[in-house]
Amino acid sequence: MPTHVLILGGTTEARRLAADLAALPDVRVTTSLAGRVARPGALDGDVRTGGFGGAEGLADWLRAHHVDALVDATHPFAASITANAARAAGATGVPAVVLRRPGWRPGPGDRWHLVPSLDAAAATLSRLGERVFLTTGRLGLSAFAHLTDPHFVVRSVEPPEPPLPPRTEVLLARGPFTLADERETLRAHRVDVLVTKDSGGAATAPKLTAARELGLPVVVVRRPELPPGVTALPDVPAVLERLGLASR
Repeated sequence: MPTHVLILGGTTEARRLAADLAALPDVRVTTSLAGRVARPGALDGDVRTGGFGGAEGLADWLRAHHVDALVDATHPFAASITANAARAAGATGVPAVVLRRPGWRPGPGDRWHLVPSLDAAAATLSRLGERVFLTTGRLGLSAFAHLTDPHFVVRSVEPPEPPLPPRTEVLLARGPFTLADERETLRAHRVDVLVTKDSGGAATAPKLTAARELGLPVVVVRRPELPPGVTALPDVPAVLERLGLASR
């Protein structure tokens, strides 16, 4: 029987891991997507879409499909999925690994304001600026819906659903975006404050560099803590090594 690896996906790292695993002999890979993006890109291996029904449902799926290893490669802010994965792995005895790209760190010239949540980010804006580039994802915009004074520029792959702030301008675009792209966006929309989550990774970091160059304040939402006893690996090679598949 091939080794069956289930990836809880949705990130660039999950896509890379699926490709590397699918290329290995005697390895079957299944990637599970939450289904929040209507047209996800192609993935190597098998793909399933939709939730499992919490930790118990995921545990049932692991047993029914004879999963040998579970890799949580979801977004760093998918806290409930990560918690469910940890509980399901503990209930079934399936070895589990968390794949998380390292978070960002401020550098010289950065004007970061670290906050614990989207609600805290909204509360911080009144003293920082009036034209806000909001890059926290389309599912978290309700935290800012009560703010009537700022002008928000929201960039999203798909149209966001209400509630939205009353003064919202939506830019429909799919990244990655270059530093030149981000400079132009900030200047063209006269942005005076950037709000983002600490997603980490190089693909979405150019907006931080552009904000630094322009001297703009940046509100950064910290990542949620991992469940007790869970540690994260930073990249695909580290995950393959932990699973014992690096030398295949």
